[in-house]
Parts: sequence; structure tokens; C-alpha cells
Amino acid sequence: MKYIQIVIYKKQMKKFLLRLGFTLAIVFCLLYISKYNYLLRGINTIYLTGHTTAYLEDYKKFSNDTVFASRFPQPWPLHDQYNQFAPSKLIEDYHKDRKTVTYLVIKNDSILYEKYYDGYGTDSKSNSFSVVKTVISALMGIAINEGAIQSLDQKVVDFIPELKGSYAQEVTVGDLSSMASGQEWIEEYYNPFSVTSASYFVKDLDALILDQQINQRPGESFQYKSGTTQLLGMVIKKATGKSLSVYMTEKLWQPMGAEHSALWQLDSSENGMEKAFCCLATNARDFARIGKLYKNYGRWNGTQLLDSAFIARSIQPRFEEDPEYGYGLWLNEFQDKKVFMMRGHLGQYVLVIPEEDLIIVRLGHLKDKEKGGKGKSYGSDPFTKDIYVYLSLIHI
Repeated sequence: MKYIQIVIYKKQMKKFLLRLGFTLAIVFCLLYISKYNYLLRGINTIYLTGHTTAYLEDYKKFSNDTVFASRFPQPWPLHDQYNQFAPSKLIEDYHKDRKTVTYLVIKNDSILYEKYYDGYGTDSKSNSFSVVKTVISALMGIAINEGAIQSLDQKVVDFIPELKGSYAQEVTVGDLSSMASGQEWIEEYYNPFSVTSASYFVKDLDALILDQQINQRPGESFQYKSGTTQLLGMVIKKATGKSLSVYMTEKLWQPMGAEHSALWQLDSSENGMEKAFCCLATNARDFARIGKLYKNYGRWNGTQLLDSAFIARSIQPRFEEDPEYGYGLWLNEFQDKKVFMMRGHLGQYVLVIPEEDLIIVRLGHLKDKEKGGKGKSYGSDPFTKDIYVYLSLIHI
């Protein structure tokens, strides 16, 4: 009797697995032919690797273009008190609980302190996520200084005439950098059907962005949208006639003496468009170079790489009612000191306190949760608690 039950069970299980396999095959086929076919790439890249969202080393799963290290590297000098102090227990607890992989402190343009976790080291690459939005704004500033773009007020349609929407003819390059584009876009990271998720996995980012119409009046208020930065990347590429990776190599990475080549994720090797809204993989020491460049008003060791007036404008709020954002930079105050910062998904930070000549880089797997969203328009402090914890080194 028991033998017969086992045979019946095996037959039923075989039928179930066959039906399940058939159902999954149909689902995958439907996904493949639908507008959500990018989900197949997402499943393979993210979920089948044990993650629920993009992660620090996912650049290995995508095509990348190279931002080449400088032929004349300029290593950071070590401070005369290098690694002679210990961060507070609160900071160390945060590193443990939020799975920090790098914590780097630069004082007076010298490395005062650095610590690495989880097998990471000075040469380890990590995904920048939205930290790279500041790089895009910097490249825009360089393009303006060189005359490839006339000014912040030049219309986007001068470069992307196929842009659609009721206000497509009005949106300016400056509107893109200051997150005031009026673009149709909902910033959602954990919804696989959102346009934000689609932008991470589609193989033709240009087509996706051109489908997002400019249907709100631009230039009126701050609304954080990754698609806006991607559109700005398309403008820079069209204006300069160069890929973002080549332009960054020539105008920033080489002149700043970057010690390591960086990798910039592409939508695909066929289309070859960099993900301008995210995804430059490099190490903490080289990320810090962008902070130093802005801290020193565009001057790098005697050479003016970015216009100082552009920097001055970038670190001021464009909109009085939205004081947390300038042009490509987040803005805040901590203990009566002005702070500007670059922020990325999962808590990638480059924090700059000019009055203290201090740069803090934190890279890691987790951050504190947003209370409502990015920006005062969401009715909450736009900065998470962990940022204030990492800034507590301000008076060292």
C-alpha cells in the first residue's frame, strides 16, 4: 500500500513540475515579447544572484565602457596623523549595521583616516549609483566653458529635437542639472515595473528616455528624477560629439591624476549609451577627487578644470523653497557648517565640508530608510540619519 502511494505521489509531482515548467515558459515568453522584457535581464542580474535591488558589484553583469586612469597618476598624500584616531562607537556601529565597505576621511587634501571592510581595499571598485549625477553636471559645466553648450539657459531641443511633450520646447540644460525638468517620471527603486527599474535594464536607454514626455512646466521646482540626468547625458554626448566615458577621461580623470581606470555601465554594447544617472564603478580614493575639485572651486593642483563661477552657482539652491539641491549637488548644513554632497543608492556618499577642508567618502551595502522621499516636496527631511552620523567627524 505504501509503495502504491509513493508511485502515485511521484506521478502527481511529475505532472505538477511539468505544468509549472510549462506555465513559467509561457510567462517568460510573454515577458520577452512585452514592454517588460527588461525584467528577464533584471531577474538574471539581480534576483538570481540573491539580491533584491542593484548592488555594489553588479557592474560585472553589464557591458561597460572604460574611463581610463591618468598616465600621470597623482596619489593622495597621507596626513601626518594618518589613521591615528578612531571614529566614535556610534560610527563604528553604523558601519557594522549598514554594512559599510569603505570609510575614507580626507583633511587638508591628505588622507587622515581610511578603513575597509568585507574584503574591500584601496583598489576595490564599487558602484557609484547616483553619486555620478554630480559628474554629469560637472561635464555639462565643462561643455559650457568650452562652448559646446551655450549656457544653462540653452534649450534641450537644440540637441535633442525629437523630445516630446507639452513643454518640450521650453526645458533648458540648467533645468536638467537642477532637477526641474517637468519630465514624466516616477522615482521608484523597488518596483520592478517602474520606469526607474526599466532604465537600469533596458538595452536602449535613448528610446526609453525619449518616451518620457516633458508635460509639466520646467524650471519651477525641484523634483528628483533619474531620467532627467539621463537626458542631460544625452545632451552632453550630442553637444561634444564624444561618449561620456571619453569626455570624462579627457576632461576629469586624466587631469585629476586618477590612479585607477573606472568602469561606466552601458545600456548595452549595441547601443553603447552610458547610464548617466548612475553606475560609475571606481574606488573611494578616486571618488574623493570629485569632492576635492568642487571644494577648490574647480581648481586642481594649479589648473582650472571647472569654472569657479559655475561651482559657486552649483553649491547654492536654485529654488528658495527647495534648499536641499543646487546644480547636481545635494546641499545641507551641519553644526552651522555648509555641506554639499553626492549621494547614491544604498548609501554611497561623498560629503564635503569646505569650512573644515574635509571630505568624507562612505561606500556600503545599506543606508537608513528615507522618511518619505527625496526632497522637501515629500514633506520630510531629505537627508537620512546615517548622513548626520557620518558627518559627526566634522571637527576632527
